[in-house]
Amino acid sequence: MSRLVALIIKEFLTLLKDPKSRFVIIGPPIIQLVVFGYAATFDLTNVPLAIYDESNSELSRELIARFDGSPNFQRVATITHDDQISPLIDTKKVIVVLHIGRQFSRDLYQSRTTDVQVIVDGRDSNTAMIANGYADTIIQNFNVQWARRNGFPGPPARLQVRAWFNPNLVSRWFIIPGIVGLLTLVVTMIVTSLSVAREREQSTFDQLLVTPYRPWEILIGKAVPGFIIGMGEATFIIFVAVFWFQVPLLGSVITLYTGIALFLLSAIGVGLMISSLSTTQQQGLLGAFMFLVPAIILSGFATPIANMPSIVQKLTYLNPMRYFMIILRSVFLEGTPFELLIDQFWPMAIIGIVTLGTAAWLFRRRMY
Repeated sequence: MSRLVALIIKEFLTLLKDPKSRFVIIGPPIIQLVVFGYAATFDLTNVPLAIYDESNSELSRELIARFDGSPNFQRVATITHDDQISPLIDTKKVIVVLHIGRQFSRDLYQSRTTDVQVIVDGRDSNTAMIANGYADTIIQNFNVQWARRNGFPGPPARLQVRAWFNPNLVSRWFIIPGIVGLLTLVVTMIVTSLSVAREREQSTFDQLLVTPYRPWEILIGKAVPGFIIGMGEATFIIFVAVFWFQVPLLGSVITLYTGIALFLLSAIGVGLMISSLSTTQQQGLLGAFMFLVPAIILSGFATPIANMPSIVQKLTYLNPMRYFMIILRSVFLEGTPFELLIDQFWPMAIIGIVTLGTAAWLFRRRMY
């Protein structure tokens, strides 16, 4: 045990004495947490809006006032001719154009139906769909209130939406728990994927091989620092998510940290495999990023796994981050108990055992 503790202390000293390593552990997670926490959101505010009101009536001004008063839209232009629409959208000065026709008021009073045109810049389809949804909501609310005010029957069926787990549909509540997994994976992978490669580059790995250490002792000595650093990073990010970004943590802390521990074991195993196959730190870093990019894309962090092709969905079962994303969002938002997440725990445990065993085999092969 004393030899093992000495090796662990040596690994920590190697990491903490190097200014670049210290910065990798401390700097990027804080910067990325702030950037992702505020910038990564599906909510749209202040969408550039242009108004083209050919009716210029009391009813059209009432509808326009609803758009002007909405936090989702910001009027940046008022149009008076058709030929002004294309230049505004082509140059991306506006995303949405609200066009109210000449007969808007007359049609409403005579036939109680009329058309309102919403022209949306479709180059960014996600933004276009969200902005169109906001506009549709405003127009539907105008319809209901106008019909009630004039004694007309309302629409035969009205949609009443109730969102469970996220009543206000705040996208930050969905994204920030995922950031816990993303940043924990990045830091852990970088720390472990460079550990053996650093030794080889500095010509100290051969010295380590002639010591009395056995392969499993070297493996534990390399894994424990990454585990402790990853646990510390995850704890810090969770603390910021709950107390700074006000993301609710409804589930058990024990359940959450069980998932973190199993995820760290699987990530450390992959990192040590990459490091044992690398001869330089540059190779280790490139190997880490070769794993990180597909792991994040296939985790369901930003895009649902259900929308991916079936063959890609099967590949995601090899990705430990897939299971960790489910655990994070289930514990944070749903308060899911431990027993309902066992199906997510055991695949990460198997991935960790296989990757750590492979890393130990690679160490043993190097030693003998």
